[in-house]
Amino acid sequence: MNATEIRNLQAPLKEKYRSNSESAIVTLKTRGNLGDNISCKIETGRALSEAGLHPAAGGDGTYICSGDMLLEALTACAGVTLNAVAASMGIKLEKGIVEAEGDLDFRGTLGVSKDVPVGFKAIRLNFILDSNITQNQTEILSKLTERFCVVYQTLINGVKIETSYNKL
Repeated sequence: MNATEIRNLQAPLKEKYRSNSESAIVTLKTRGNLGDNISCKIETGRALSEAGLHPAAGGDGTYICSGDMLLEALTACAGVTLNAVAASMGIKLEKGIVEAEGDLDFRGTLGVSKDVPVGFKAIRLNFILDSNITQNQTEILSKLTERFCVVYQTLINGVKIETSYNKL
């Protein structure tokens, strides 16, 4: 997709959202069914994934780890955003790789130490691009990719989560 195509694709949406801000609010939903063997089947709308315990938390490795899914969501969102921004800037990317990796201390997850927080201690996002992109273009591409990547922004800014528990 080139810069003109992406602008033409997004222009009517941008105008719609400018004139009717409520139309820009979309609620994304996922649903999971608790499964056997300490797992949860996730209905993504495209496929069915089953998440379970990571081997470092007692799992046997047959299920997807939710931490991996978080990193996959970041990788996917950052990759799509980078592609859209590059196309918008008229940058031709021959090839590209997006990698995300994160460090977890399972002492927190397993309650071994109250001093160790539960969750990722650090996440690294790496882009490897095959392109004739200049240093200046790389800086702009980086800044805009980070600015417009929904998952990246949610992770760095945090978000309030409301929980509820109900009976079937």
